Amino acid sequence: MPTVASTDAVCLGESMVTFLPSQPGRLADVPSFDRAIGGAESNVACALAGSGCTVRWVSRVGADGFGDHLVETIAAHGVDVGLVGRDQVRPTGIYFRTEGERPTTMDAPQGGVAEVVYYRSGSAASAMSPRTVDVGALDDTRVLHLSGITAALSGDCLELMRVLTAPRAGRPLVSFDVNYRVGLWERAGRDPALLLGLARGCDLVFVGEDEAAAAWGVTGGPAAVRAASPEPGVLIVKQGEKGATAFVRRDGEGTDVVVSVPALRVDVVGAVGAGDGFAAGVISATLRGLPVRERLRHGHLTAAAALTVPGDLAEPPARPLADRLAALDDEEWGRLRLGPGWNTANAQKANES
Repeated sequence: MPTVASTDAVCLGESMVTFLPSQPGRLADVPSFDRAIGGAESNVACALAGSGCTVRWVSRVGADGFGDHLVETIAAHGVDVGLVGRDQVRPTGIYFRTEGERPTTMDAPQGGVAEVVYYRSGSAASAMSPRTVDVGALDDTRVLHLSGITAALSGDCLELMRVLTAPRAGRPLVSFDVNYRVGLWERAGRDPALLLGLARGCDLVFVGEDEAAAAWGVTGGPAAVRAASPEPGVLIVKQGEKGATAFVRRDGEGTDVVVSVPALRVDVVGAVGAGDGFAAGVISATLRGLPVRERLRHGHLTAAAALTVPGDLAEPPARPLADRLAALDDEEWGRLRLGPGWNTANAQKANES
């Protein structure tokens, strides 16, 4: 009898305590900060849990108050934190940031770009490796979600990522968000082209057009990105305000089904966390076996939930509401405009319908 996985998804990666400025301006001018949490993989885990999936977050944190805060906050979102290691020597990472988009090049223009300062060198999470993480336990899931951030944290973390993305018996579906962080790779002194090799070993891959150009030197649109990474069963190229294009390999054939879904019009409150929301929406819909178009639409809807709140974490739209919006025809989808409170204000109505 086949073994049933104990969770829908496992998300592995570093989460940090985030300090958000209490008022606009340069970090140098901000008098005080509000504490939150931030981490691509834990963001995905929390959003998946909010959408009704069973989820486990795997990482390492320090034996300190910041580590306590991370574990308690993520657990409060309904995420299993039983496999999070506590490091008695290394600290929990922290960072400070302003609002805005993350840069994808070191010389990105400053207008609209976030100012981010990390204190994560030598963090507890950077000690993740095949020796400190139970790789076998990570296979007890339907989906294992990773991101390229982990690969830049340390040589040990890169080794772990190579193990997790390599073919092996009993491996779950491996989801990989490239999540290129230019400053992190510059400080690590490694070639971000490594991310392409990792992506090619995965089953479901998320990458932005801008990331593919900056990290891999791949230009020419979604088709060129697919040509550079032909192995994944599903490759999703994010195109910013244009939307997203999915390349889905036909079973037993060397050709793809190509599906594009335009992005929603959103009144943006905070730009951080949208990519994680998009990944969570797609993964949740994938776990439910929804058609590709609906998977992309669920991704856009969960991203919209993140875009319309401050901070990294947002409550995903209730499943009945998300299903109703994802089923709209193309004209109705194109007319949607979502602003702050759209998912919570309509949740009760959707649940009653």
